[in-house]
Amino acid sequence: MSTSLRLAIVGCGGMGHRHLMGLVELQQQGLLTLDLVAACDPVAENAESLARLAQQELGAEPVPVPDLASLAAHGVQAIDITSPPALHHHLIAEAADMGIHVMTEKPVGLTVASSLAICETARSHPDIVISVAENYRRDPINRLARALLDAGAIGAPRLLQMNSVSGQNTMLITLWRHMRRLGGILVDMGVHYGDMLEYLLGPVVSMYGQVRLHEKERVNLGKSEGILGNPGGFYAKWQADMPERFEPDAEDALYGLLNFESGAVAQYTEDHAGWGQPLWERTIFGSEGSMDLTEDRHGQPLTVHRTDGHGAAGAAVLDLVPDFRLDPLTAQLFGGNRLWTYEMDFTFVDRKLLALEYAELAHAVETGQPVEVDSMQGTRALAVIYGLLESAVEGRLVTMDEVLSGKVSEYQREINASL
Repeated sequence: MSTSLRLAIVGCGGMGHRHLMGLVELQQQGLLTLDLVAACDPVAENAESLARLAQQELGAEPVPVPDLASLAAHGVQAIDITSPPALHHHLIAEAADMGIHVMTEKPVGLTVASSLAICETARSHPDIVISVAENYRRDPINRLARALLDAGAIGAPRLLQMNSVSGQNTMLITLWRHMRRLGGILVDMGVHYGDMLEYLLGPVVSMYGQVRLHEKERVNLGKSEGILGNPGGFYAKWQADMPERFEPDAEDALYGLLNFESGAVAQYTEDHAGWGQPLWERTIFGSEGSMDLTEDRHGQPLTVHRTDGHGAAGAAVLDLVPDFRLDPLTAQLFGGNRLWTYEMDFTFVDRKLLALEYAELAHAVETGQPVEVDSMQGTRALAVIYGLLESAVEGRLVTMDEVLSGKVSEYQREINASL
């Protein structure tokens, strides 16, 4: 950009502090085209904390402000929303009315209805960029997986197995992730997986699910240790102020079956109360072979299996996609344009993916080109998970159309009322 995009981070808790490091990554790479001029949070201490960190890491201190109305005085052109999801639809509508572009953390809204309200805001403000910060699909290894699927490396996909089991009875980063009215862990984490399912296999058309609340009490080990469930080390301050033990009311396990427009099927397990050996699996079976994917943001190599002997593992998978290239910015940040693996601490992976999201926002504002994950795709990713939850209430398979139209919304009824 010829001039920097004047930016505010809105929501200066752990996630806001974490997002700041994406700007730091861009600056260190000589690619920063955003100027962080304000830190917005109704809790002055949070805004001031983020401002101090920005001064330390970026060399310039943004102005702490309490609300969006205060941003006009500072010439803010774009905001990055890292507030609790229940506030997203209000903040995005207010920002759009002010002529301010938006990048928002996922889920785009707390419910399907509030997310559709954001889609309506996008439609009524066509000149305003609204981007959803969905980063799993941006992982270089997931880009490679998509390229392999597009190249027909395993033929036509038929079955995807997605299994994630861990968590025991510990608090998962924050207390609000265990409260149904504030989102709940199945939604907050599952929306990542919902987006990945559609990224890899295309539109989901129907869902059947079962849901459980296994652990009736959760333990905040971060209160004493400050590290458990604390990605990047950004949440310890807030975890210390949360109770050591509490009773969650959001379910912690979801088991489901999904049908895709293509005819493919997915078996889905998202269990955050798993004891014993943790499990993470994402395997796709096709008409000519299968592919074992690896955990998002970890950089481990994937494997293609074929009975005709033309499978591949490690660097050899690149031979199956000779035209595969990462986009130039991803290649610069991760160290190559034909990556099949990478090794780095999660903190650095996280900030590089955040850097990609920030750079896309700036590029979209400058050029008018669409963002990769817009409000509707963000809503669909959320609807995948809510579809499974609504199915559990209905006791039957539900369709994506029913979820998006609001025809089935009983699970979300109390949450919508609270909004």
